[in-house]
Amino acid sequence: MQTKKRLFGTDGVRGVANIKPMTAEIALQLGRAIAYISKKEARRHRIVIGKDTRLSGYMLESAMMAGICSMGVDALMVGPLPTPGIAFLTSSMRADAGVVISASHNPYQDNGIKFFSRDGLKLPDDIELEIERFIFENHDPSHRPTASEVGKAYRVDDAIGRYVVFAKNTFPKELSLDGLKVAVDCANGAAYKVAPAVFYELGAEVVSIGVKPDGENINKDCGALHPENVAKAVVEHGADIGFAIDGDGDRCIMVDEKGRILDGDHIMAISALALMKEDRLRKKTLVATIMSNSGLEAAIKGAGGRMIRTNVGDRCVVEEMLKGGYNLGGEQSGHLIYLDHTTTGDGVITALQILERVVRDGKKVSELARVMQTFPQVLVNVKVRQKKDIADMPHVSALLKALEKRLRHKGRVFIRYSGTEPLARITVEGEREDEIRAMADELAVLLKKEIG
Repeated sequence: MQTKKRLFGTDGVRGVANIKPMTAEIALQLGRAIAYISKKEARRHRIVIGKDTRLSGYMLESAMMAGICSMGVDALMVGPLPTPGIAFLTSSMRADAGVVISASHNPYQDNGIKFFSRDGLKLPDDIELEIERFIFENHDPSHRPTASEVGKAYRVDDAIGRYVVFAKNTFPKELSLDGLKVAVDCANGAAYKVAPAVFYELGAEVVSIGVKPDGENINKDCGALHPENVAKAVVEHGADIGFAIDGDGDRCIMVDEKGRILDGDHIMAISALALMKEDRLRKKTLVATIMSNSGLEAAIKGAGGRMIRTNVGDRCVVEEMLKGGYNLGGEQSGHLIYLDHTTTGDGVITALQILERVVRDGKKVSELARVMQTFPQVLVNVKVRQKKDIADMPHVSALLKALEKRLRHKGRVFIRYSGTEPLARITVEGEREDEIRAMADELAVLLKKEIG
């Protein structure tokens, strides 16, 4: 029996569009597989399909729709919509599953396919393995639907409006954004319509950039990967706050009124400490990943709470939150999950949570951000030929131990592999930036010799 995944990575299937595995043929097979697995009872089944603004989305969307309909399941087409919007609609419309065609923060030539269960959560490993077995073990149901049993495809014309209303309802009804100027960079991606609309309808004056997608400019020098653009817009327009959202709309980076960029750790610190003060942070616990800065952990502990670390990936964070009964978690990269409101990372809802603090507390963003002091942190990527276990590289293991000893328990050093690219990511954290940068470079040189 297949136990190792061959298509799925840390966040769905991903690759260069029109090159295996990101082909129309694989998309059709994935559509057939998710439709077959979703058919549990003798009734009409439905699956939501959404996408971002990539040119290749048309090709993969059509193939996915064909695969789903070929198994006798209806396809609900919503067009460009943030990933969390697909999760919301899947649950709200009582669909059997949701499909997102997006490569998130990757360049436009890439694309990806990820799935949500009927409750708006990303699929667990066992279901992804079941999908792969359907494809690779040539599973072909003896009964193929014919005549009226073939699935239909419907366009959900009010999908954007539904999601805008949902997002706005996460903001307290007694508050408004009147008098605030908000700058937002939508990365020419899936949130290009909904994010400005949400802020505007709640009363803010909105400065929008990255809202002219052409199929090829998603994430290109804009959005969460390049928050310097919205930082510049904040300063130029005298905005109170800025947000940079990524291509599929599930992550958010923040900018204060001075143009200073604040990552997901600062957002988590502000939200967690505010919730703790209001006795709304369940079990006084924040869930973050191994990538989060030690300054975040220090801030949470200093307020009487605790922080649990997981492996990288918002799915890992959500799994830990569900297992432990926690309601706030996220990643330094800007994926934040507010389980009281949504089931996955949501850039717009993240922004609204911070805007609530600005309005309710009557403070500037720079003041709110003082709750956390960032420790110096250096990240270095090394291109690798293979993703070899660190334990199987004695020289690398020995250097890691030596560096940890040199940090004297006042920092961290670790290596992890990217789930989507042939990269080893080195992270070193400590008191002095020059010292930790030298450590990261030393590790990078050794890694290149071993597997570069």
